[in-house]
Amino acid sequence: MPCKSAEWLQAELEARGGASLLLLDCRPHELFESSHIETAINLAIPGLMLRRLRKGNLPIRSIIPNHADKERFATRCKAATVLLYDEATADWPQPEPGAPASVLGLLLQKLRDDGCQAYYLQGGFNKFQNEYSEHCETNVDSSSSPSGSPPTSVLGLGGLRISSDCSDGESDRELPSSATESDGSPVPSSQPAFPVQILPYLYLGCAKDSTNLDVLGKYGIKYILNVTPNLPNAFEHGGEFTYKQIPISDHWSQNLSQFFPEAISFIDEARSKKCGVLVHCLAGISRSVTVTVAYLMQKMNLSLNDAYDFVKRKKSNISPNFNFMGQLLDFERTLGLSSPCDNHAPSEQLYFSTPTNHNLFPLNT
Repeated sequence: MPCKSAEWLQAELEARGGASLLLLDCRPHELFESSHIETAINLAIPGLMLRRLRKGNLPIRSIIPNHADKERFATRCKAATVLLYDEATADWPQPEPGAPASVLGLLLQKLRDDGCQAYYLQGGFNKFQNEYSEHCETNVDSSSSPSGSPPTSVLGLGGLRISSDCSDGESDRELPSSATESDGSPVPSSQPAFPVQILPYLYLGCAKDSTNLDVLGKYGIKYILNVTPNLPNAFEHGGEFTYKQIPISDHWSQNLSQFFPEAISFIDEARSKKCGVLVHCLAGISRSVTVTVAYLMQKMNLSLNDAYDFVKRKKSNISPNFNFMGQLLDFERTLGLSSPCDNHAPSEQLYFSTPTNHNLFPLNT
């Protein structure tokens, strides 16, 4: 049985300060932030990544959001004793026949398959904290998260395809023809090649849409939000269009959330004047989607899951990178929308379409 006892861990921490250990906390980010065993790295797996991890095409290193922790894991996972823990697992987490493995069991098996000396902590965090609380770090104010370290407990977005590790390489990744869902199913080839209306006067599109005067005229678009660092604003000097450019690459290190307020204000300005506003990046599936989801969250009081689902029903090939999803989760907490809610602005009528047809049903009135 690949386990270590709480007593064994306590002795290691007392004797060596954990120098010979790599502790991995497999609990949700919120629990880790509240309290964890000293020196531990949070390795919570968001629901949207589990399928990719089970298929074996997602390296564990890519799950760790903090760069310093990522490097510590990479340099020590083969040299140190790796000890994983969850909340309270007492026995080897073998799944029932036909049932998926637990997060702890999945990670443990993957690490052992990779040649690591990996074990799980018998009794989990609860047992260890009860017996050796002096080796646990507690954060009195666990409601805030460190800047630049996006939380990882993103739940309910299992259909989202995300990239693994450092760069999402938009020039390679943000191509509708190559975009796939996380379960391997191709995105429908019927994905429209023109901007998709998300709300009245709000359109989500790609770089090609922003250079097509016929398309812009057809949808009454006079405002263009360009979420790229280097794509030119095609008609900037003609005076007919109002532009805002957000110089962000589709990369895990980029802080797109710092631009949310001005992007939301820009979209609001266009809609208040009953002018169409196009939000675009290169292919319209990552950066521009992130901004659009943030807008829905703030203006419609939608949770991240609801806002994401709303956009995905309009445009099925969306795929914000994992770091941007973490920033949206932080934004959700800032807005106080961490729980699914049905409170929507009374001045807006929101609709969801059913998966099997295009009939529209009001979400709220």
